[in-house]
Amino acid sequence: MITAVRTRAEALVADTLARLKALTPVRVIGEVIVMVATILLDLWPGPWAEQKVTGWALAGYVAVYLVLLPLRHVLPATVMIGAAAIPFLGPALMVVLSYTAGRRIESWVRAVVSTTITFVVVVLVWDWDVRPIDIEPVYGMLILITIFGVGVALPFLVGRYLAQREALVQAMQDREARLQVEHRMLSRQVRLRERSRIAQDMHDSLGHRLSLISVHAGALALDPSLGDKQREAIGVLRSAALTGMGELRAIIGVLRAEDGPDDDPATRTAESIDSLVADARKAGVLVSLVRGGQAHPLPSRVSHAAYRVAQEGLTNAAKHAPGAAVQVTVKYEPDALVVEVRNNPSRSGSPTGEPGVGLIGLSERVRVAGGILHVGALPSGGFRIAAVLPYEETALPGEPEDEQEELESPRGIRKWAGVGSIAGASIVLVIIIGGFTYLGAQPVTEVVTQQNLDQIHEGQPESEVVKLLPSGDEPLVGDGERRTHASPEPPGARCVYHVTDEQSYRDDGVRVVRFCFRDGKLVEKKIHVQRTKQ
Repeated sequence: MITAVRTRAEALVADTLARLKALTPVRVIGEVIVMVATILLDLWPGPWAEQKVTGWALAGYVAVYLVLLPLRHVLPATVMIGAAAIPFLGPALMVVLSYTAGRRIESWVRAVVSTTITFVVVVLVWDWDVRPIDIEPVYGMLILITIFGVGVALPFLVGRYLAQREALVQAMQDREARLQVEHRMLSRQVRLRERSRIAQDMHDSLGHRLSLISVHAGALALDPSLGDKQREAIGVLRSAALTGMGELRAIIGVLRAEDGPDDDPATRTAESIDSLVADARKAGVLVSLVRGGQAHPLPSRVSHAAYRVAQEGLTNAAKHAPGAAVQVTVKYEPDALVVEVRNNPSRSGSPTGEPGVGLIGLSERVRVAGGILHVGALPSGGFRIAAVLPYEETALPGEPEDEQEELESPRGIRKWAGVGSIAGASIVLVIIIGGFTYLGAQPVTEVVTQQNLDQIHEGQPESEVVKLLPSGDEPLVGDGERRTHASPEPPGARCVYHVTDEQSYRDDGVRVVRFCFRDGKLVEKKIHVQRTKQ
């Protein structure tokens, strides 16, 4: 537990330092503009203007803003939840904090948990400190959802959507850069293959011409009519042709070695290492072969790579450490094949020959097979080449499977990135608009006309009185608002309050009539003035 907390703290400190190092003058200016705009919007026309906050209280409010706004980049979820619990904070600050939380929180689980906790905190603060006492519950819930949706949910979803789109654009740019590098590599490979084919054509055509020159020069040298100087010139010509043909074969042979018949994976497998070691012994190399483990079926690419490791190791040992003892090890481990070639130091005391490029090609071949190659000197002065090769076939970069995956992955990202944020924002808007639409369709209380009021009298049956009274609820104002300045209700009676249609500005309030029923009859009809709150 302590280790996990320490790790998270270290990661938080590292992330904070990285963000501080990445600050630019433009970002600093933008942050200052956001802070000043947030404070001014909440100062006027925000809640501070209504409270007429001045002096030390205003300084304290500004200080809280100056702490929370920069801290939102480090602890976005915590700051958003904490700000929702402070009643005097304005809506502009909540919008900024929610937007930043949406951009900074990456996990959708943390996003859902954070917004849920924030909603709970908003509900608790609403019930304890904000909600008007006389407001109807249904209207109160709608206002609460509207405040949370506009001030928290929508900015959070907008920030999350923009962050997902930004990540998508960055992924697409990285993919484009990677594809460009791969395209350059592929173009280089195509050029090299074309050069190899051109070299093969040159070997076939030019070698054939040089062979004809040599044959003709040899035949001409046998002509008895030629003198000594002519025979000497013909000999030089024939020797030059033979030398040029040999050099041509050597150079072209190197270019064609990768595609030649000696590189056929079908004839060079891990089982052929025995014959490879036997041929090395016939050539005078002191070599031993050690096999271990239970033999395992190998893919052709892996088997051929194992053969090439042994071949390259024996070639390097014979070239750089002639006369040294060599050991070839082929071991079948539970999850991989290990091929190792190690040789003792050279008898001459120092390696002979210059390093070649064979190990570079071998490293690429092992990588293509899905394995790992290790090359290095031994503490004893010898040299070691070892490869760890998997038993399973691995796909090559550029094969159809990889190309299909490479093409499908960005399409999937493009298809789903930001869909959750858009869907969430749509749900919030539907709830808000649908709620107000529903409430707008409900019947609203109409005033009691003087004509109906004159027809109602005490002792009249309740059913007749109800027919003359308006139906529905008065928006946003509960019964308590209309009975505040009324006289006490008759004992055991049930009373309803309605606004009359005859009002006067001299009353300095609203005229309200009270109807009280008991035992199914009207027992009181009384008008009072509901004073306006100052």
